[in-house]
Amino acid sequence: MSKLILTRHGQSTWNAENRFTGWVDVDLSAKGVKEAEKSGELIKKLNIKIDVSYTSFLKRAIKTLTTILKKNKLNLEFNTAWQLNERHYGSLTGLNKEETKKKIGEDQFKKYRRSWDISPPPMSKDSKYLSNFSPLNGGIPIGMTPYTESLKNTYERVIPFYEKEVKKNLTNGKNILVSAHGNSLRALCKYLFRISDTRINELEIPTGNPLVIEFETDLEIKKYFYLDEKRAKNIIFNQ
Repeated sequence: MSKLILTRHGQSTWNAENRFTGWVDVDLSAKGVKEAEKSGELIKKLNIKIDVSYTSFLKRAIKTLTTILKKNKLNLEFNTAWQLNERHYGSLTGLNKEETKKKIGEDQFKKYRRSWDISPPPMSKDSKYLSNFSPLNGGIPIGMTPYTESLKNTYERVIPFYEKEVKKNLTNGKNILVSAHGNSLRALCKYLFRISDTRINELEIPTGNPLVIEFETDLEIKKYFYLDEKRAKNIIFNQ
């Protein structure tokens, strides 16, 4: 029986400022560092062997993962993958969420932020924020870098990566740790828990609170739970 531990990175500096972050490579806030350390402590209490770990190209997820590994005294190589990057928020990148809501109206704001298949307007190709993207993005195949994404677009890169890279390790009984982002993890949870297009907008992924998913040998989900029960969010299963 294998386990998959999904951890959204700790609070970032732009999370704290309530800004659309997307692919901008901001760091963890002081609170985010503490959340990452807490995640490591919670995972340590599971007393299980972590065999393989994955993260995105963004430093807030990488730092969360390395903090967790350090807390668990694991000298474990980790795998970075651009497919696990946060959703690209296009022209919304860098904007304050509350100010944006007032400007474009709550209905349009909800469509951009929580709908399944509606993308914000694309980021300009000369946007000042492009220089703040991860230098690791240089390894993304030509033509694959987006200028905006819906959750559906994010799903379409996350799930093939899961199927090709992560699933084979789960099938072989290995325990996997993934440190990623709110929307890349929402996309993966949509797939794993078979959440419908119309209900996925209800799924919230808390920062710095590992979600443990235990699988049967056929990779059917046997059990799932957040390690910090006080900060747990509802998981919508097969709806």
